[in-house]
This record gives sequence, C-alpha cells and structure tokens, in this order.
Amino acid sequence: MSPYMMLMLLSTLIIGTLITLSSSHWLLAWVGLEINTFAIIPLMTQNPHPRALEATLKYFVVQATAAIMLLFSSTLNAWLSGQWDIKHMVHPIPLAIIIIALSLKMGLAPVHAWFPEVLQGLDFKVGLVLSTWQKLAPLILFSQISYEYSPLYIILGLTSILIGGWGGLNQTQLRKILAYSSIAHLGWVILVTHYFPAFVLLAFYIYTILTFVLFFTFHYMYTTSMNSLSTSWAKTPFLMTTTPLTLLSLGGLPPFTGFISKWVILNELTKQGLILMATIAALSALLSLFFYLRLSYAMTLTMPPNNLPAMLPWRLPFLFTPLLLTTSIVASFGLLPLSPSLLAFFLL
Repeated sequence: MSPYMMLMLLSTLIIGTLITLSSSHWLLAWVGLEINTFAIIPLMTQNPHPRALEATLKYFVVQATAAIMLLFSSTLNAWLSGQWDIKHMVHPIPLAIIIIALSLKMGLAPVHAWFPEVLQGLDFKVGLVLSTWQKLAPLILFSQISYEYSPLYIILGLTSILIGGWGGLNQTQLRKILAYSSIAHLGWVILVTHYFPAFVLLAFYIYTILTFVLFFTFHYMYTTSMNSLSTSWAKTPFLMTTTPLTLLSLGGLPPFTGFISKWVILNELTKQGLILMATIAALSALLSLFFYLRLSYAMTLTMPPNNLPAMLPWRLPFLFTPLLLTTSIVASFGLLPLSPSLLAFFLL
C-alpha cells in the first residue's frame, strides 16, 4: 500500500471517530461509525492472506449488523419520543437494542464471539487499532446514553470479565489471548460507566497503554504463539525482562499502573453498596491474571525441548529505535505514583 493511501485511510479513520465523539445526533454518530468502519477494512486486507480476508469479511458482517441495529433503534426512538438526541434515549425498547448494538460493535460479552476470531486473522498493528481506537467511539456513546437501566450495564460488565477470563485460559495463540484480555478489560470499564462516567476515559487510556506495549512487543519478536514465545528470550533479552512486568500491570497488581483502574472501580462499586458485584469482579480478575502468569512463565522460566541451534535464534537488531515502545513500557508500570494527578485531571 502506498504511503499516500495509508495516510488517507488513517486520516479517514481518525475523522470518523472524531465525528462520532463530537456529535449529539444519532444520525451523525451513525455516519461517523460507518466512516470509521469503512476506513479500517482496507487496512485489514493489505496483507492478502486468506485468514486476513476471512477476518475482514467477518468484521464487515458484524459491524454492518450492529450499524443496522443502531440506525433502527435510533429511528424507533425518534418515532416514539420525537427526539434524535443521544442523551434522550429514554424508551426501554430502543435503549435495549442500542445497548446490544454498541456491545456488538465493541465485542462485549455475550456478543463477543467474533472478536477473537477476527483478531486471530490480522497482524499485530491492525489488531492494535481494532482493540483500542475502534472501541473508543462506541464507548463514548455508551457513556452518553440514558442510565435508567443500570443493571444491564452491570450484567454486561460482569459477563465480559468472566468470559474474558475463562476464554483465555486454554488459548495458546497470543492474538486470541489479547482478544480475551480486551473483552475482560472493557467489562471493567462498562462496569463503572453508570456510576463514575468521568473515569471511563482514564481507564481506557491506561488499557490502551498496556495493550500497545504487548502488541508491539510481540510484533518486534515475530511471535504469534506460546511455543514460539518460549524461544524469544534469545532474540530480545531486554523485552523479555520488561514484558512480564507489563503483564502483571495488565492483571492489576500493585505497584504497577494497571492497579489504578481496578482500585478506583472497586472503590466506586463499594461506595455504591454493590459489595457482591465488586467481589465477583475482583475474583474474576484472577482468571485473567492466571493466563498472564502463563505467558510470563513461558517467556522467562521455560526452555523448549529442542536441540541447541534451534533453541537459540539470532539476536536481530531493531530496524529503528523503538522510542515509543520504550516510553510506553515505562508508563505501563510506573504511573501509579501519579494516580492522584491523573484522577484530578480527568475529573476536571
């Protein structure tokens, strides 16, 4: 793909998301989501591999279904209440349909089955965009619609945390593990959307930093499975040292950056009197932490049963200095002391 075409597609991708973020009208928000979807499809097919083409077709069908549901529910709400405004989605039927449509767009459980399969067919760069930037616009719409049916948010959040944890336990493909990790983390964000909407962007920002580190680490190491991950320590010893710390941060262990999100969300649920929900969410996070520890164990404490030449791959230098990756690695386990300042900034 030529650089000019790549620049045009990335610009369209950003513009589509910004249109959705700045709109208060459902029709304009739908247009922004459609621009965003059609801009990423050529990026997904730039690698002419059958799995990439299959993943692109699955993604297009799912996003088209979610877009039809969103347009139908917003039109139904306008017919019933005479309002196209996003914050005036008050009728229960279109509200339930639009929550399902946005959940389908983001890959929340129980409508999550497409996301691991699509991510498995893509390379790490496009998968990173699909796991982070593509979820921003539906998440902002989630935080703007009516909160009268808050139990539905709790059900979606807890289901996503549980399925994201259970689904990643027996996986050996790194992209599927990252997909289930994304489902679980979005469940945490949705869980607090009704009670603490100002914290949604900070939680998503922290998740983006941690996910960026893992996607680009696996991209630099040219590894896609746990078997190949066990031989990567000879390629990049420094990344093999820092990646387990990032995985522990993604699991929410103190004193790393990922602890901020889980600590604030559990604190807010406790303040709202939802002790049972906070307990279930905290215990469900142990499932995700288990397969993060599996990845750490495979990277640092195991050696494959191969002969010596096959066990020690070449240490290939980077083609360019990974300055952005280095900065993100430091931020992935060093932002906890700045959490009061971050909370104060996002609460302004």
